[in-house]
Amino acid sequence: MLDPKQRVIGYELSWQQHAGQLATDADMEALVGFVAGNVNDEERGWLLRDKVLFLDAVPAMLSTDALHDLPPERTVLTLRAGDLSDPDTLAAVQGLRAGGVGISVREGDVAQLGKHIGRSASYVEVRFSGADVAAQARTYAALKQASVRMVGRPVTTWADFDACAALGLDAFVGKLHLTPRPGNPVKGMNPAQTIILQLMTMVQNNEDIPRIEGVLKRDPALSYKLLRFINTAGFGSGREIQSLRQAITMLGYAPLYRWLTLLLATASSSGYSPVLMETAVIRGRLAELLGQKFMPRGEGENLFVCGMFSLLDRLLGLPMKEVLDTIPLPDEVVRALLTRGGSYGPYLALAEACELNSNLVASLASSLDISPEDVNRMHLQALAWAQNVTA
Repeated sequence: MLDPKQRVIGYELSWQQHAGQLATDADMEALVGFVAGNVNDEERGWLLRDKVLFLDAVPAMLSTDALHDLPPERTVLTLRAGDLSDPDTLAAVQGLRAGGVGISVREGDVAQLGKHIGRSASYVEVRFSGADVAAQARTYAALKQASVRMVGRPVTTWADFDACAALGLDAFVGKLHLTPRPGNPVKGMNPAQTIILQLMTMVQNNEDIPRIEGVLKRDPALSYKLLRFINTAGFGSGREIQSLRQAITMLGYAPLYRWLTLLLATASSSGYSPVLMETAVIRGRLAELLGQKFMPRGEGENLFVCGMFSLLDRLLGLPMKEVLDTIPLPDEVVRALLTRGGSYGPYLALAEACELNSNLVASLASSLDISPEDVNRMHLQALAWAQNVTA
């Protein structure tokens, strides 16, 4: 979920039922407890930093004890507008609102929700249409007066995003996390990316540290980022690392390659949008986690690269074939990126399906002998991990 400045402000979690099976109260309790246990750590607290978690909800979920394990200021429950017509549900909603939990309302005529909607809901989903923009603007203005935040759904193009932002919408849900932001297309790599690619090749070839250091020194900004990263990440065990050679030694070649992979994407000046970059990081980490139990030790980096590089064509504004001609990668990584085949491809395909809440998630996970619970846990872990990388 994005705000008008294109920043990721939250994530939406939906859930799927097995055909013909109704969820019981115990199922609801287990579901909310599972989410809470993976994003709210007893020692470290809220793992999603400043992000808000939107949970698709039904009335039975409102009374679960596990809701108390989620920070109310970071939790929003999404209900259908028709649910609020039930007096018991409305009372439960208002109780949660009084306790600081957010409530979002969808699938209903906004006008029918009444002028006092602000007492029951903190968010209302609205559907943007290019037709009759004036009427939509009047509706949005009325909601603004009710102190309700508006979530546009679905917002699938950046043109619609700009139109919705101009009309005063507060948040946006769609496929913008997979869509490059139109800009001035740049053909080829910029100077920073050229140096990063050279360093990646040197790391892959296990070049001597002094030679890697020499290339790093040609880019002061890159040197600064490496020292900042290694000191922020705490590799120095309480002492500041000031030497590039020491930083490379402390980090090690495999983590250095991962860091360079991240930098290659963020150094893009074409088609770049923050949400696209964050999606690449999450996808890379999720692919790595999915294959952790099944891949030989040390191949996790290749899965991470598969996930990151699967969006590199959009991040760099280049066709994937051209990207792969530029970057030296193992054959199995290339195969996964081009066909989703080979040993890495199925894990990448599953990570992509999770992003889109695809119906293929269950069958893909089953083919890899990964349980739905493990897929969900790893996806939440990937979301949490990405917060420290993209912050």
